[in-house]
Amino acid sequence: MSDNKKKGGFSVYWIYALAGIAFIAIQLFYGTESKITIDRKQTLFDLVDSSGVAKITIINNNRADFQLNAEGVSLVKSMKEGEFPKIWNQLKKLNSLEKQKKQVIVLENIGDLGNFENSIEKERNFPCDRDTDTDYLGTILAYLLPFGIIFLIWFFVMRRMTGGGGGGGGGQIFNIGKSKAQLYEKGKSTNVTFKDVAGLEGAKEEIVEIVEFLKNPKKYTDIGAKIPKGALLVGPPGTGKTLLAKAVAGEAKVPFFSLSGSDFVEMFVGVGASRVRDLFRQAKEKSPSIIFIDEIDAIGRARGKNNGFNSNDERENTLNQLLTEMDGFGTNSGVIILAATNRADVLDSALLRAGRFDRQIYVDMPDLNERKEIFQVHLKPLKLENDVDIEFLSKQTPGFSGADIANLCNEAALIAARKDKKKVGKQDFLDAVDRIVGGLEKKNKIITKEEKKTIAFHEAGHATISWLLEFASPLVKVTIVPRGQSLGAAWYLPEERSITTTEQLLDQMCSALGGRAAEELMFGKISTGALSDLEKVTKQAYAMVSIYGLNKRLGNISYYDSQGRDMFTKPYSDDTAKIIDEEVSSLIESQYQRALSILTEHREKLVELADKLLTDEVIFKENLESIFGKRPWEPAELSAPETEEQSNENPSEASEEGTNLDSKSSDAVEDLPDQDLSEDPQ
Repeated sequence: MSDNKKKGGFSVYWIYALAGIAFIAIQLFYGTESKITIDRKQTLFDLVDSSGVAKITIINNNRADFQLNAEGVSLVKSMKEGEFPKIWNQLKKLNSLEKQKKQVIVLENIGDLGNFENSIEKERNFPCDRDTDTDYLGTILAYLLPFGIIFLIWFFVMRRMTGGGGGGGGGQIFNIGKSKAQLYEKGKSTNVTFKDVAGLEGAKEEIVEIVEFLKNPKKYTDIGAKIPKGALLVGPPGTGKTLLAKAVAGEAKVPFFSLSGSDFVEMFVGVGASRVRDLFRQAKEKSPSIIFIDEIDAIGRARGKNNGFNSNDERENTLNQLLTEMDGFGTNSGVIILAATNRADVLDSALLRAGRFDRQIYVDMPDLNERKEIFQVHLKPLKLENDVDIEFLSKQTPGFSGADIANLCNEAALIAARKDKKKVGKQDFLDAVDRIVGGLEKKNKIITKEEKKTIAFHEAGHATISWLLEFASPLVKVTIVPRGQSLGAAWYLPEERSITTTEQLLDQMCSALGGRAAEELMFGKISTGALSDLEKVTKQAYAMVSIYGLNKRLGNISYYDSQGRDMFTKPYSDDTAKIIDEEVSSLIESQYQRALSILTEHREKLVELADKLLTDEVIFKENLESIFGKRPWEPAELSAPETEEQSNENPSEASEEGTNLDSKSSDAVEDLPDQDLSEDPQ
């Protein structure tokens, strides 16, 4: 019933339509009242000469109005020249002579007033009256039209800025302080349930408990438990924070309000705080209910820091109102706040305290087992060939988030369709991994023989060092075919660690410097192709010395500020900065000399590997095994799935990821100056 009422209700646009119709009608009828218009002055002169005119009135010195007498009417009836037929056709509509004599005929343009008066009054001795005619409607419109146009423009701009959409009572202009939250209730849901959320078992458990509390609060209140005020989902982009919230909206049998942090921010002062108040008012009216604020860092940033550079009083007012609504003087029972952000370090501490966001749920990158579950969800709608192994795909995608895996599955389906295949195969997934991580393959890129040889030895240097060092990530594939922004690349399959030791970091640095070391060893000169290697190694070295406390000279000291508050001052003296620079330089140079030493010792095998690269353009793990032998410290479970696939000798075998000191990513080396797959260790 309410929906039908809403659809058939009176709309403000009917008022605008009626006003427009009335204006057109006034213009038509008022502007064209019963007057006959003529264009030729000679018509009037002929009628005056024939004594057929009763009265002439000059209006506003530019128009002449006149009326005919009985003789003039008779003359018009009898003559067929000039404009007389036109006048007679309109006079015929008047059924009496008296009406015809009272009919006003208008000569629209008399030309020069002096000449006209001379022709009528002096030459024809016919007196003329003078009068003025004021167009009141035109005058009013002349004054009101500019203001009306300005109002319409303002009305249009305001509607655009405040979300547009129709509605009575003035539309959105007078609702600018109202909440923009999307409400899910009365069977309306997102069609996403907890079954669609793979992995994230710990996060799901706490979220499910919140939904359960709202469904069955007596189970908890009987033993004295209180409903939590809020839960904050924190984690890297793409890990499933918003998906969890959608699942809550789909599972909860209570009203669910969903909006983003930016929905509170407007150009008008006080709008953000007003929308917060309106949101919580609606939520309290429908309690028990859930409010979900996505990207809460848009309004939840720490207050009072660096105001000279990032001042926004409106944002602070909005945050203050949010803090008050979440745990202020008034009661707020029955309303739970869910929020998501990947920037928890910038949030205000008052927002994170117990009593507001009681729970902070960290949604981390999925591990191997969680990636299997995510693959199972995203592979359901795909038609797959029998050779697709979920466990193999999970091992080939370290560091992938849930969103990355969803994109990978879709990309594999697109690749299979591009090949006119009816089902998606294993190779399509491997091609998709290469496409996502390395970029599009460019076989037509023009590279000289000298450059190609340099690239081949550069990549062979990386491959040799990583193969011969115990803690370097196991190599899967090396190519000198340009892909994306890189001229060549090496793919590695890293071990998924929880912590990283000094030895592991040093081996990774040495492997990254192997490309430049190979260039110097073989050609006696170096190139700019190692830019991304040097950038990655420099970040690692500075992290080891100044963040992780892995340097003996500085000791167990970390200058890392997880809150990011000291943006413009260094937390150490200039003398310490000099020591850090010296230790970083010493650390990098020592690993570079180590790489030179290893490559010098195995120079013949390095040349053999580079020649193989120049011939085949792509080499795999088995090629390195035939040249260097098996790695004695490599776990058997890592090599099994790779050997099975590498027998195909296809350019797309495994994943390449950037180095991250969290050790949950892989160790990649790119060779074009503007290509960087590494991540900041901070």
